[in-house]
Amino acid sequence: MFDIYCYAGRRRGDAAALGKQHVKNAIISIDTEKTDTRVTIPILDILKALDAGPTGDHAFIATLTGNPMTKESVGNASRDACRAAGIKKSAHGLRKAAATRAANNGASEAQLEAIFGWEGGKMAALYTKTANRTKLASGAMNMLARTENETSIPAPAGRCGRQRKSLNKNNADLGMVGEVGLEPTKS
Repeated sequence: MFDIYCYAGRRRGDAAALGKQHVKNAIISIDTEKTDTRVTIPILDILKALDAGPTGDHAFIATLTGNPMTKESVGNASRDACRAAGIKKSAHGLRKAAATRAANNGASEAQLEAIFGWEGGKMAALYTKTANRTKLASGAMNMLARTENETSIPAPAGRCGRQRKSLNKNNADLGMVGEVGLEPTKS
């Protein structure tokens, strides 16, 4: 049950309905209950064990007799299991944790919408906006570095260039922008 929330990102209604009929060639394809949006996602390795475990004929999450559980029963069972494990989360909290993990790992808004069945950008933007900014910035800082083929930006021609030239003569030691571009002046 937890794996379906954490590694398939399903809402409790979709988690309750998700079964073998939604899987073909290691791809889950399901129309979401809330928005009727088709979600098609590959099954992560951690979820491949679903077929090996005890499941119902029509739902991976099933009662002891193999019958599908209602979404309310799935939600209650998830909450009870979380509390028993000392986790203060619900089924929805586990889905939110999955979305946060994906955003922190660099998932774009479009990717989050595709995984979680959202539309319109609002929910996905919430997660990307609050993603771990330090981690994301660290991974992107190399994008600011110059490439081998990149050159400096030339100073504008005309009057602006003459002003820089006279400014540069008087303030060469300040490292001001020279007439050739953004390179430091040479003394």
